[in-house]
Amino acid sequence: QVQLVESGGGLVQAGGSLRLSCAASGRAFRSLSMGWFRQAPGKERECVAAISWSGGTTYYLDSVKGRFTVSRDNAKNTVYLQMNSLKPEDTALYYCAQVRTPWKFTTTEYDYWGQGTQVTVSS
Repeated sequence: QVQLVESGGGLVQAGGSLRLSCAASGRAFRSLSMGWFRQAPGKERECVAAISWSGGTTYYLDSVKGRFTVSRDNAKNTVYLQMNSLKPEDTALYYCAQVRTPWKFTTTEYDYWGQGTQVTVSS
């Protein structure tokens, strides 16, 4: 049974930082790409960042490039999203997700999702 548990969300002022964590269990973590998605009220869910199974390939949404960093620790089955210089438009529910297919890097084919952690950035 796959479990993805996010933590680290909260309320922060614009310009501040947060670090999200996602602890994964139930599948061979080291063979699976991981992604961070977000959804704001009234908006579609979007992929904010993704990281390949080895960490060697990453993807970032244009609006977060240079501010967010995705990383992973395969020994701890955990993926992270470091968010700096936060803006009010980053306010959303952030989800950790795991791909369907091992050894494949993608920003769309995710089958497993965490419950989400709220990030709120005040101006």
